[in-house]
Amino acid sequence: MDEVDRRVNFIVAGVQKAGTTALYDYLAEDPNIGLSKVKEVHFFDDESIDWAAPDYAPYHAQFDAAGPLIRGEATPIYLYWPRSLERIAAYNPKARIIVMLRDPVERAWSHWKMEYARGAETEPFAWCIRQGRRRLLDAQPWGAHREFSYVERGFYGEQVERLLALFPRDQVLIAKADDLRRDPNATLAAVNAFLGAPPPSPVTQRDVHVGREMDYGGDLTDEDAAFLRMLYARDLARLEALTGVAFP
Repeated sequence: MDEVDRRVNFIVAGVQKAGTTALYDYLAEDPNIGLSKVKEVHFFDDESIDWAAPDYAPYHAQFDAAGPLIRGEATPIYLYWPRSLERIAAYNPKARIIVMLRDPVERAWSHWKMEYARGAETEPFAWCIRQGRRRLLDAQPWGAHREFSYVERGFYGEQVERLLALFPRDQVLIAKADDLRRDPNATLAAVNAFLGAPPPSPVTQRDVHVGREMDYGGDLTDEDAAFLRMLYARDLARLEALTGVAFP
């Protein structure tokens, strides 16, 4: 099999805490789709790679060369991480990109809970979404952070606009986490049609990667939710204009 035929032809590129693990889990049951050995390959966000002359062999090693011709992975930081989308476009400009979205306020809260539960975050949510955003100014690459980007990852309109500047609209599928949770069969049918795969077998709804039960010092407050909705209002209007996808 030559190098062109081995190229991965679809990527779930976003977003974190929006059902990408559940989608990967469902797709893993489909014999017509070949997935990476690990869900998040983290290839196109790897800053240690020489991107002037990248070696794709380690990336291809994540996939069974004798498996289905429809091959993909799910690394949700790609939509957010600087230059990841450009690297994907350079690797395979015909790649199909799936983006799972979730209400950005709920996403930010879920993201913070994950980092707090694993000890990467020690500050309260209210501080993190206000003063804590300054921490990204000291990050490398500048302005991006893998853990503390609770607010920034929710600017979907800006990120999707960059995506659509690199890939034609018919190569991009936008889906909602809530739709996958409520009716996984409908979402999976749309995904398979988008990928050119046969219709999937029916699945039973299940929850994947539910947040850890622990004391988070309180729940998401109305004040914090309102503050985030104010921050996101213009960007969500941008997203709706680009894609027709809307959040409250």
